[in-house]
Amino acid sequence: MNRELLMLVDAISREKSVERDVVFGAVEAALASATKKLYGGEADIRVSVDRDSGEYETFRRWHVVPNEAGLQIPDAEILLFEAQEQIADIEIDDHIEEPVESVPIGRIGAQAAKQVILQKIRDAEREQLLNDFLSRGEKIFVGTVKRLDKGDIIAESGRVEGRLKRGEMIPKENLRTGDRVRAVILGIDPTQRGPQIMLSRSSPEFMKELFAQEVPEIEQGLLEIKSCARDAGSRAKIAVLSHDKRVDPIGTCVGVRGSRVNGVTNELAGERVDIVLWSEDPAQFVIGALAPANVQSIVVDEERHAMDVVVDEENLAIAIGRGGQNVRLASELTGWRINIMSAEESAAKHEQESESVRKLFVEKLDVDGEVADILIAEGFTSLEEVAYVPMQEMLEIEAFDEDTVNELRTRAKDALLTMEIAREEKVEEVSQDLRDLDGMTPELVGKLAAGDIHTRDDLADLAVDELVELAGMDEAAARALIMKAREHWFTA
Repeated sequence: MNRELLMLVDAISREKSVERDVVFGAVEAALASATKKLYGGEADIRVSVDRDSGEYETFRRWHVVPNEAGLQIPDAEILLFEAQEQIADIEIDDHIEEPVESVPIGRIGAQAAKQVILQKIRDAEREQLLNDFLSRGEKIFVGTVKRLDKGDIIAESGRVEGRLKRGEMIPKENLRTGDRVRAVILGIDPTQRGPQIMLSRSSPEFMKELFAQEVPEIEQGLLEIKSCARDAGSRAKIAVLSHDKRVDPIGTCVGVRGSRVNGVTNELAGERVDIVLWSEDPAQFVIGALAPANVQSIVVDEERHAMDVVVDEENLAIAIGRGGQNVRLASELTGWRINIMSAEESAAKHEQESESVRKLFVEKLDVDGEVADILIAEGFTSLEEVAYVPMQEMLEIEAFDEDTVNELRTRAKDALLTMEIAREEKVEEVSQDLRDLDGMTPELVGKLAAGDIHTRDDLADLAVDELVELAGMDEAAARALIMKAREHWFTA
């Protein structure tokens, strides 16, 4: 019988072009499945077949779990203290095994064994095909629509299948069986039943790869796409950089009479593409990203990673775009939060901020409005600047003598110390469960405390825009933090 088993394994291995170990694994799984039926329940059975002789042994196994965890699967688990009575140095997640009687191959249901073995073989063949496909390093999947599966599209390239989920399709795109389709490979989902290659036609990566195929200079390293933002099927923006001064990045991507950019647009159902020159200067980059709107001025807030962009009335609607599309894509492309405003709105905001700084100086430095206005006119916007800018810089202010400067600096430092003590007292009021929340940092705790957010529920009650304003974080991070704070509402 053992000799026949070896012959069977060799025959299947040759016929299916898979490794002998894969076939042996299928045989072991079939034997284990048959043995498990004798014990019932959820017993864990392992079968080991000798690759040379064909002889096999059967073991029943118990997974070692922590004492405090209790037994979730009594038929297949054992508590640590009980396991240590048998093996002194055994650890959690180890296994205890004991030999049990092996089921003769002749008693295995032939059909069940065959199904297990063939399924293992099919899985191995599919994995082999998948590995061969991925080893080619292709980023674009080119295939044919084979069928629809619950709204998803299953595309076939040779003998390899990929899954294009509904959410990764271009809106209003109507793909039918037999249509040729191209999509970027997002990755592999081993938990997915059926095709495991996950595809996308709506992601920014797909547009980058399409340009790489249309523009040889990208493949050659002369040009680089630094970032991309898309409203799939409607509009997109890409930022390009030239590594060769002789190559015009925008003109090269557009191509003669628009041939290159049109090739991308045609693949994406007419999606309009704005090609932007990337710049190390964030303000210059944002100006380019907001095209075709003309920008009057920009105020950069490094701390909040935001920019106030001023445009005239004629350009206001263009800068914002239909439904806010232009400014949203520009923000995604540059990574900066962009606030579009008119000159009047900018002046009003500047006046409001100046009044806030004036009030701060009058209150904390104990000076009159005239002194506060002089400081503001000279560009001072915070107590830290008054306290720590070089002495010589402040002495250049005509209205101040050395004694006045020294007094202002001393008052500013005293005010900062008092405010820091008050801040620390507020931080001490922050609950431990809020401090322990994933993603929380001492700096963030301080900002939340300053905004009277002291408990996890206080944070959970905030709206996303409120947290963005309070903590100066991006919208995605703020949303994730609030959802984390709300988790205990649903698990309690």
